[in-house]
Amino acid sequence: MPRRRRQQGLERVLGAPSLFATVYGNVGSSIYYALGVTAVFALGLTPLVFVIAGLIFAATTMTYAEGTVRFPEAGGSSSFARHAFNETVSFGAAWSQMLNYVITIAISAFFVPHYLAIFWEPLRTNPWDIVVGAAVIVVLVGVNVVGIREAATLNVTLAVVDFATQLLLVLIGFVLILNPEILVENVALGTTPSWGNFLLAIPVGMIAYTGIETVSNLAEEARDPARNVPRAYLMTAVAVFAIFFTLPAVALSALPVREIGGERTTLLALPPEEGGYQNDPVLGVVEGLGLSGLPLDVLTVYVGVLAATILFIATNAGVIGASRITYAMASYRQLPSVFRRVHPRFRTPWIALVVFAGLVSIATLLPGRVDFLGTMYSFGAMLSFTIAHVSVTVLRYRRRGDELLFRGRPNLRVGGVDWPVFAILGALATGIAWLVVVVQTPETRYAGLGWLAAGFLAYALYRRRLGLGLNETVRAPAIVLGPSLVAEYRTIVVPVVRSPESEDALIAAGRLAADRGATIVALHVLEVPLERALHADLGAHEDRAEALLDDTEALLDQYGVRVVTRLVRARSAARAIVDEALARNAELIVVGAPRSGRRLLGRTAERVLKLSPIRVLVTAGRRAA
Repeated sequence: MPRRRRQQGLERVLGAPSLFATVYGNVGSSIYYALGVTAVFALGLTPLVFVIAGLIFAATTMTYAEGTVRFPEAGGSSSFARHAFNETVSFGAAWSQMLNYVITIAISAFFVPHYLAIFWEPLRTNPWDIVVGAAVIVVLVGVNVVGIREAATLNVTLAVVDFATQLLLVLIGFVLILNPEILVENVALGTTPSWGNFLLAIPVGMIAYTGIETVSNLAEEARDPARNVPRAYLMTAVAVFAIFFTLPAVALSALPVREIGGERTTLLALPPEEGGYQNDPVLGVVEGLGLSGLPLDVLTVYVGVLAATILFIATNAGVIGASRITYAMASYRQLPSVFRRVHPRFRTPWIALVVFAGLVSIATLLPGRVDFLGTMYSFGAMLSFTIAHVSVTVLRYRRRGDELLFRGRPNLRVGGVDWPVFAILGALATGIAWLVVVVQTPETRYAGLGWLAAGFLAYALYRRRLGLGLNETVRAPAIVLGPSLVAEYRTIVVPVVRSPESEDALIAAGRLAADRGATIVALHVLEVPLERALHADLGAHEDRAEALLDDTEALLDQYGVRVVTRLVRARSAARAIVDEALARNAELIVVGAPRSGRRLLGRTAERVLKLSPIRVLVTAGRRAA
């Protein structure tokens, strides 16, 4: 295979820094609305609430890191539940995720006009904030239907600028206004806030960590998930916790709890029509920094434009996430196949985009109530996180003999099982938080349980129509187009080694992908001997594998197709190839195989043909002399 190095793009090769930057662009955006939403309930205890929520988030990131490395496929908690339980539980997790994406779209879009109100004041209030928010959703759904891709470099740059700006606000706040005495005076335990509101604020505060599923959904595009996924989660947890541990304290020093309209509250918790900053809390922090004149004006415009841009991108991430989870659910017969249908011209899942990312999200936005959006997100997120924690715990028990490339910590060994303490405590925390939301917020209780009931009813009826059991895992077949019965290949897996036969397979896959608009997954398997741990450092073997994958991308450049490179450790190459294809719901595996002696095909190709339930195309070289 020819050796030709080139610069790797974010989309093609995702390492830990790229994964972190992409995820922080989503998670970090939540500060622009989470601060105000949480202050509505927590008041002076808002900083403490974010610390508690951060500890729960740390346990959740450990659960997602282990689950994602174990099953590097899109789906997050839905994927974990499928492997730990059955398809019904997987649907419950996926449907909860769908609610999360819908709320993320609605709340991010709703806050865009509030930060742009620095240019036109009416954008801070109804109906203009709702109108502009809905317009943002319509535009982004249209953009995604047409299939215009995000600029990965721009997203990474904005994530870095966003984090730097948040740190700058923290530093200025620490120097100019942070006052521990005011923070203590903000709190009157049991009354400001009440114990009920304090408990409710904790799950609401988890909205600050919107986007944790992003790493799971990007794991399929990570070159080496076993190393990069845990590092990305750790970097995200540290960065987010650093901001949410400090900025709320600055905010409550700038806008303390005081007597307003006959009750003790903070301007962070009041809507704009009452002179508060509930809908643009970071601008409220800027206003309260004590700056004046040109420095204040410049910082206000800068933060307003940056926040609106970040929230716009976060809305788009929600739109993409909603379409991905919908397509995945339809691929597993959890939703009707109409949601897998792609636009004949743009090749995008337009029905899924219009229905869930568009119509449902706009309907959720229309009431224009930030507190309701916050509690609804908590309802879906806490349920999804609880399922993830329980699934990882059950997998530790049921598959106690499995080798794990990454094992979360801490653990407690009892009865021959390494019980994941982080997942058990995480499940208790998120489960109780979910119950608090259900018990204390009637509107959210009825809306959330209604969402679940409608989803499970539709799931049961759809499964019954197909003659499938509720717990049965079934993959939808490849889509067939037109009278010629040509299969639509959206994903093609190609195992690569450094050989002429492998190059022939890549060329065949490249031509096929170019004709069908498919993605090629170039997979190299590092077969680890039994006497060594799967996560052992393989030194020069890894370096050669990385170089091979670089050359593979260079070879496929000429076909103009999307390429995802993967480096996988396994005991058996053939089994790893088939598992990768199944995890991605790929329609085709292309294997290069030599003809040698009496064997028509190579050993790996024969084994793949035997194991694979999906189509396998073998490109066989000439018989060796």
